[in-house]
Amino acid sequence: MTVVRRTFLQNSAAAAVAFALPSLGQAQTPAIQRREFAPQRADWRTFEVTTRVDIAKPQGVTRVWLPVPSVNSDYQQSLESSFTSNGAARLTQDGSQGAKMVMVEFSANQAKPFVELTSRVQTQNRRIDWSQKTAAAESADTLRYYTRPTALIPTDGIVRKTALAATKGAKSDLQKAQMLYDWTVANTFREPKVRGCGEGDIKTMLETGNLGGKCADLNALFVGLCRAVGVPARDVYGIRLVPSAFGYKELSGNPASLKGAQHCRAEVYLTGYGWVAMDPADVAKVMRLETAEWIKSTQHPVVAPVNKALFGGWEGNWMAFNTAHDVALPKSEGEKLGFFMYPTAENAEGRLDSYAPDDFKYQITAKELKA
Repeated sequence: MTVVRRTFLQNSAAAAVAFALPSLGQAQTPAIQRREFAPQRADWRTFEVTTRVDIAKPQGVTRVWLPVPSVNSDYQQSLESSFTSNGAARLTQDGSQGAKMVMVEFSANQAKPFVELTSRVQTQNRRIDWSQKTAAAESADTLRYYTRPTALIPTDGIVRKTALAATKGAKSDLQKAQMLYDWTVANTFREPKVRGCGEGDIKTMLETGNLGGKCADLNALFVGLCRAVGVPARDVYGIRLVPSAFGYKELSGNPASLKGAQHCRAEVYLTGYGWVAMDPADVAKVMRLETAEWIKSTQHPVVAPVNKALFGGWEGNWMAFNTAHDVALPKSEGEKLGFFMYPTAENAEGRLDSYAPDDFKYQITAKELKA
């Protein structure tokens, strides 16, 4: 462990151990002036998101799969999607988890293969009201489903051992979720050198002690720890669309070019509250990248409001695709995807690199539609 990492853990230890459950009217201790990050439920916003893929160097039969927003909830309504292509294109979904997609197959002699997908969604901010337990109960089958292990998110062995240690003394799922959120923020860190959004192989992360990564790593770790102690949790895979209303550059998307704007979030099911928004990975991102210095404390005025708000909320400048793991792409000759958040393609040479959009030649843009 490096000196920098050890210092980070020392500075964060108090926050991780002396966690605080959501306050119900508790007076706040006066502190240094903080930046604002407090998403509130407001009007729905409508976005049109366009993904364009061009196959620059076709090699034999080529297939392309594009994720289509398929989440409908209290924070997103996935509206219509349309597409054009000079290949054989159709709307389909994976066989078990309902992740929608456009699949296109191009013949070996197709000149300049392309596909363009346009989707409309409505989104809004999320913020849990901890004083109200009004959510309808989720089905027992659904809750069991979201405590299951996946290929990259096991719930036994070192994952369960870590989760039990981090939640020692917890009396409720809410306490467990808060303790695991705080543990994730205190013990993981954003690693900018990781490609894409990371892989989400949480067993390897814990066994090696390398807890650096990006959103698909850090939020997968949080989700896995929750599942390991019986708290239903899930990753939500999507993309940032527009700038944050609170001025946080690292929590923003550039609608003119959304290459690299993919972002995974998390949800935890809490009885009476329903599916609750969580995003410890974005706390780590703000700590590492929002300012020129690597911030090491959640009490820092830039970090504190984000750390607080992302336990129970998130900003609606982001669109969800799906919550799927271990995705089998129809007609794919490659392995299952750990998650489906990026355009994916295969040709005669195998699967193309989704993390290299300049080589893969895809572009994603968004625009907000005003009423």
